[in-house]
Amino acid sequence: DLGYAQLKFEAGAIQDFQLSEEGIDLVISLHACDTATDELLAKAVKAQAKAILSVPCCQHELFKQIEQPLLNPLLKHGILKERFSALVTDACRAALLEQAGYHTQVLEFIDTEHTPKNLLIRAVKGDGCIYSKDHLSEFLEFLHIHPKLLRLLRNGDTHN
Repeated sequence: DLGYAQLKFEAGAIQDFQLSEEGIDLVISLHACDTATDELLAKAVKAQAKAILSVPCCQHELFKQIEQPLLNPLLKHGILKERFSALVTDACRAALLEQAGYHTQVLEFIDTEHTPKNLLIRAVKGDGCIYSKDHLSEFLEFLHIHPKLLRLLRNGDTHN
């Protein structure tokens, strides 16, 4: 109806998705749970997608990893650690996308009365690295974390 003759949608498991030889203009994910968001972001970066819109969900990976005695008043309470972990996860994702050359924003896209999972990571391909690897490394070391997206982008493997 809108005249997009070459628009294509694919539904399925992220690990089964094969990258197009023709290039990808836009990658969208909505509530891809836990590290499924990382798998999608890594594939989008590998494909040099022109734009990425991702709404993460259920960020559990870093909850199990974060350790920092200076943050004990925050981290000793499960609900606070869970919320903090989700923010740290999305901050790492944004920084890693910026390192991969994307202009990245993290935005609230729907009112919290509808869903607590209301962050949108919007990334548009730019000309080069935008975020310092040193700053991210210090952040990761401070919290003793090793995000899956970092491993996927370093290894170039989008199936782990």
